[in-house]
Amino acid sequence: MAVHLNRYLPTRSSLAFPHRIFHKAPAPPTLLSLRSQKLSSGSGDQLLSNASGFGPRKSVNLDRPEASIGSSGSSSSSSSPSSAIDFLTLCNQLKTTKRKGWINQGINGPESIADHMYRMALMALIAGDLHGANRERRETGQERGFFRCIKIAIVHDIAEAIVGDITPSDGIPKEEKSRLEEAALKEMCEVLGGGTRAEEIKELWEEYENNSSLEANLVKDFDKVELILQALEYEMEHGTVLDEFFLSVEGKFQTEVGKSWAAEITSRRNSWWGKQAETDHLAQ
Repeated sequence: MAVHLNRYLPTRSSLAFPHRIFHKAPAPPTLLSLRSQKLSSGSGDQLLSNASGFGPRKSVNLDRPEASIGSSGSSSSSSSPSSAIDFLTLCNQLKTTKRKGWINQGINGPESIADHMYRMALMALIAGDLHGANRERRETGQERGFFRCIKIAIVHDIAEAIVGDITPSDGIPKEEKSRLEEAALKEMCEVLGGGTRAEEIKELWEEYENNSSLEANLVKDFDKVELILQALEYEMEHGTVLDEFFLSVEGKFQTEVGKSWAAEITSRRNSWWGKQAETDHLAQ
């Protein structure tokens, strides 16, 4: 018996759906400064507060050499306990900020930004070997391969802790989005206190942003795979069609791992909707 999916899968529109389709925000987001408000304590230390509710914290001394990302004066490999906890507190926004696409689709209790990045890191952990990148080899003093993929996955959306989830429908040009996120990343690295760890985070983010390595290619694919896997899970959970998310990644995978995983997800999706159509037909 032939199964017709037309009633379940909408006809493809001539409109090219971008990655994550969301409603237009009332106004472009502005970069939230973590140093926008300064108070004076009794001891003369400067404290700062911001509108995101992080509360007062000791301000970053931007005159210190290590506060400048990439500065030749930066030699510390680890942050002070105070800077580390400030940075981690800021990153809590990644755990609590929900991804806009699912909210705008009416999904109840959708994934957060951190949820998305965590499963991408798991993808890097379990993926097979990629030609030209392996788990152990080092180049120019830096690890390459899947260990680096895990790091890239963890930091690729980290700037959204400040700027939020900027999406194509917000009407912000790609170049401006990148500029806002780069500025947010710099501010986050300053909160961390600079040093080699901050430099590494910046380097990993830029590598992903510029798609400049095999590892970045793969993590870009993981970003799309995670998107459509989550879309399928929401389709199965809520019985709603989220076709635009699948269309948004069509033909954009760069690696064999990404292509094969996307094909598996698509196959499962077609099978699931086919069974729904068959069940509906039998019930008539």
